[in-house]
Amino acid sequence: MSTRREFLEVSALGGATASLAQAQKISANDKIRVGCIGMGNMGLGDVKTASTVDGVEFVAVADVYEGRLTNAKEMFGKQIFTTRDYRELLARPDIDAVIIATPDHWHATQAVAALEAGKHVYCQKPMVKNPEDGHKIIAAEKKSGKVFQVGSQRVSSILYARLREVIKEGKIGEIRMIEAFYDRNSALGAWQYVIPYDASPSTVSWDSFIGSAPKRPFEPIRLFRWRNYQDYGTGIAGDLFVHLFSGIHYVMDSNGPERVFASGGTYYWNDGRDVPDLMIGLYDYPKTATHGAHQITLRVNFEAGTGGGQSFRFVGTEGYITLDVGNGFTVHSTPREARPGYDLQPFPAAVKKQFLDEYKKQYPDQKPSADSMRPATSYSYKLPAGYAEQFAHHANFYDAIRNKRAVIEDATFGLRAAAPALLSNTSYFEKRLVQWDPTAMKIKA
Repeated sequence: MSTRREFLEVSALGGATASLAQAQKISANDKIRVGCIGMGNMGLGDVKTASTVDGVEFVAVADVYEGRLTNAKEMFGKQIFTTRDYRELLARPDIDAVIIATPDHWHATQAVAALEAGKHVYCQKPMVKNPEDGHKIIAAEKKSGKVFQVGSQRVSSILYARLREVIKEGKIGEIRMIEAFYDRNSALGAWQYVIPYDASPSTVSWDSFIGSAPKRPFEPIRLFRWRNYQDYGTGIAGDLFVHLFSGIHYVMDSNGPERVFASGGTYYWNDGRDVPDLMIGLYDYPKTATHGAHQITLRVNFEAGTGGGQSFRFVGTEGYITLDVGNGFTVHSTPREARPGYDLQPFPAAVKKQFLDEYKKQYPDQKPSADSMRPATSYSYKLPAGYAEQFAHHANFYDAIRNKRAVIEDATFGLRAAAPALLSNTSYFEKRLVQWDPTAMKIKA
């Protein structure tokens, strides 16, 4: 795992991802005390990462399952305050910031409540389950004056910061097409999480989990595998497409698409889930002051015979960039042909001669060569060993709190990344094209 020192050193190399003000020694009295709402896999991972950032102290956790509260004390000490009611955590004056890592249908309610309680908020993606709720968080963020950051870590990575610079430098011309995929081929990758043997109405606050979702009798699979159900989660689009959108929007300096279409199905994981296990999305981005018009295709496949993996490809008019997520990227230059090619086989000799005479006058130097169109690797960038974007993202959040600075992935960025992902579900389930206004962040009538 990266240390804070490594993070600062790497950040100074090429990406403006952290303030060097972090280099100052943090006193014991200047700790940022953090509580976590939702201590499942994501919450636990966030707490473990946050705890490695200098000046951060984990002090409290709220979760509807008693076993996770017990686990928190076992891992972080008996002094950790635990509760099944997140409102008790928010009421504590000694908590400065909260991590929200609950099921998606709770994000908006808890984020707004935390901001109104005067807490800084690190909210897991997608920021909201419904696009219209994003505006509530934006308003609460502005009113509170607190730092709000969505937990999609790629916007804090120096890899994406450097890629953004390369694209702005025009090394591959105008971007017209972006392709990205995130494939898996395992039970855990398809959200087949463990259901604990002791899950019961006595160890789970069932009504607190259900919240605003449709009322149901106790059914633990819905709590521990909530991503599989529309009532609580947002499926492939909200869990994984949103990561891809976050990275692309940061790199392209984009507000998002204006048209959304998605297709897919449930082909392998017929386990009672009501969300697809394979999804393909198509997105139409308009020309703006920061980028040209372009198209994006996204894919996630939970039964990928390749074994899984993820990648991006940015295709421009003069080359393309392949992104090896977590490692680096390579720029392939493909200059446009200086002279158009021709095929004279179907024409008679007189036509051939006339064409060649005119061609030589217009292009006197040489004939086009197939070799001149072969792509050449012109630039490669590799992440330094040990660099972890998850640590960088948390370090940015706490640095923003301590030094009163803005973050990249605030509530507005979060909504613009979440909305096209969520509208992918709308398109899939309603079998239609969805129109979106990326500037006003509203569905078009």
